[in-house]
Amino acid sequence: MVEYNFYAHRLMEGYYEEKTRGGAGNTSFDYEKGKNLPTDPKLGTPQTAEMLWNSLTYFLKAVIPVAEKAGVRMALHPNDPPIPVSHGHAQIMATFKDWQRLLQIVDSPSNGMTYDCGVTREMGEDPIEVFRYLGSRDRINHIHYRNVTVEKPYVKYSEVFFDEGQVNMFAVMQEIFKLGYKFGIYPEHPRALDYDKEHPGGIKNMYPGGGGYAAQAYNVAYTKAMMQAVLSLKESGVSA
Repeated sequence: MVEYNFYAHRLMEGYYEEKTRGGAGNTSFDYEKGKNLPTDPKLGTPQTAEMLWNSLTYFLKAVIPVAEKAGVRMALHPNDPPIPVSHGHAQIMATFKDWQRLLQIVDSPSNGMTYDCGVTREMGEDPIEVFRYLGSRDRINHIHYRNVTVEKPYVKYSEVFFDEGQVNMFAVMQEIFKLGYKFGIYPEHPRALDYDKEHPGGIKNMYPGGGGYAAQAYNVAYTKAMMQAVLSLKESGVSA
C-alpha cells in the first residue's frame, strides 16, 4: 500500500489548541482563522479545481495500471481540513462526491482511498455509510482511526480523545471486521498530554494540541481494545 496526498496547499493556519479533560490539549480547527489569507507567491499560480482534477487524472491513468500489475494499492488521503480553498488553491478531495469522482477516473482496486472516519465526520457524513460505500467496492486501501466533535461541517471542529467524539468507534471497528479488511489501521492524531510536553524527545507533533509517544500509546491501546471487543462478540455468537 502506498498512501499519498494530492493538494497544492494545506491550511495549517486554521489549527489551534483547546484545553480538554485533565488539562490535555485538543487540536481544533476554524476556517475563519485562515480563509482570507493571501496566496503564497512561493507556491506559484493558484490551482483551480479543474487544474488539479486534470493533473490527478493524468497521474492516475499513468500510475494505476503499473501499480495494479505490481500488486500495489494506492490510497489517496482526503483533504484534511476538508475546506474549499487554502491560500487560493482549490481542495479537490474535500467532499464525499470528490471521493466518488476519484474512484471513477480509473476503475481498479489499486485506485482507492485512505478511509478516515474522523475526516468523514468533519465533512458531516455518516462514517458507517461512507465505509460501506467504499468497502463494498473494494476501495479501502488504508484506514486512519480517530475521533472528532464537529461544530460546523467542513470548517469548524475539534480532534478529540477517541472516547469523546461523535464517531462511534466501536461501530466503525465492527464494519472493519464485517468487511474482512486486511490492510493497515493507523490510530492517529494523539492528544497533547503533560508527559509528552515534559519529555519532548518522542514524536514531534506538527499540530497545536497534538501529543507524542504517551498519547499515541493511548490511541493504540484503545484501538486494540475495540478489536478485542468485536472479536469477543463474534466468539460468543452475540449479534451487535
